[in-house]
This record gives sequence, C-alpha cells and structure tokens, in this order.
Amino acid sequence: MDIVIYHNPACGTSRNALELVRHLGIEPHVVEYLKTPPSRAMVAWLAERTGAPLRDLLREKDTPFAELALGNPDLTDDQLLDAIEAHPILLNRPIVVSPLGVRLCRPSEAVLDLLPAEGLKPFTKEDGEVVIDVDGRRVGR
Repeated sequence: MDIVIYHNPACGTSRNALELVRHLGIEPHVVEYLKTPPSRAMVAWLAERTGAPLRDLLREKDTPFAELALGNPDLTDDQLLDAIEAHPILLNRPIVVSPLGVRLCRPSEAVLDLLPAEGLKPFTKEDGEVVIDVDGRRVGR
C-alpha cells in the first residue's frame, strides 16, 4: 500500500501517526514538509481531497497565524495558499495520503482509517495512551 505522510518530526502527533503506519508493516514515503514544502497546487489538492476547507489545514499554535490575521473569514483560499507558501509551518500535520483517502490525522490514530483494518497489533503512543489493545481492537472509538 502506497502511503505518503506530510510529517514534522518535532510534532508528537506526527511521530505517532508515522509509527502507527510503520507498526502495520508499511513503510510510507515521508515528506518532511518544512524541509521540502509541498507546492501550492499540492496543498490545494490535499485540502480538496480531505473534503474540508483549506482553512481546516491551517495550524495556529506556534505559527505566524495570528500576526498574519489568518483567522479573518474574508480571506480567500488564494490568500491562505500565499501564507502557507511563505510559511510552511502553517500547514497542520500530519497529513496522510493513502489509496483509502486523504486526511489531517489529528489525533494520530485517525490514520488507522486510511490503513488496512486486518492484522492490528497492540500499539501505545509515546505518551502511554493505548490505541490498539492486546486483542487488536481500536481503543476509544
């Protein structure tokens, strides 16, 4: 299964999503989007494929979101894309692309909706939260 993850290794949610993919025996194509930002067209495509507005892919915390006044509802998608292009840190993470869909995987276990359901093995996030129990069942859903 071909998986792409737009990843920030400094983000715990992104690390957990990546480890969940690998835990299922899939080695994804990892795009460290702060080092290799996706093109403007790719960001627009990702947002379209999630089925959510582009605005939903914006990250507020620890970004120039407030100083750029990106909370202004009158801003167009082109203006938001300009901001993301200039400041890739504004793109929330992780965004995962799989044959089963595209989504912003927050919380990290949302990535399981994009992966094969069979063969789940126990998995615990780095903070100790159990995501898949010893019987292979998803916890908290």
